[in-house]
Amino acid sequence: MAKLILTHEVTGLGAPGDVVEVKDGYARNYLVPRGLATGWTKGAAKEVEAIRAARAKRAHATVEAASAVRDSLESKTFSVPARSGAGGRLFGAVTTKDIADAVKASGGPAVDRRKIEAKGHIKTLGKHQVVVHLHDEVAAKVTVEVVAARD
Repeated sequence: MAKLILTHEVTGLGAPGDVVEVKDGYARNYLVPRGLATGWTKGAAKEVEAIRAARAKRAHATVEAASAVRDSLESKTFSVPARSGAGGRLFGAVTTKDIADAVKASGGPAVDRRKIEAKGHIKTLGKHQVVVHLHDEVAAKVTVEVVAARD
C-alpha cells in the first residue's frame, strides 16, 4: 500500500489535502502521473496545510451560504449554446467549463468548473441534470438546457 497526499479531488477517494492509502499500482500508474497526488513524507505536513487552506478559501464559508447559493441555482435553467447536426447530436460535447460560463453569463454565482459533475458526456440537445458541489455537505442539482447555436 502506498501513502499519498491528494492534490486534487478524486471521486470516491478524497479531497485535496487528504492523506490516503491506496494500492501501489493505482498510485504509480494513475494518481501520481496525472498529478492528482504526491508521495507522503514526514515533512509534507506544511504542504497538506497549504492545500487545505487553499481549498477552504475556494469553498463557501458556511453551510447556510452554500444552501442559499444552491437554492438560487436550482430555481433556474441555464442555457448552453452548442453546434449541432441533424437529429440533435452535437459536434463534440458540452464541457464543465461551458456550464460554468453559462451560469456566470446568466447572472448566477461564480461556480468552479471542477466542482461540476455530469453523469456521462452531454452530446445531445435538450435538458440535462448536473450536480454542482458547493460545500462538503451541500450539492445543487442544476438543469442545463443545451440549445442549437446560431451561426
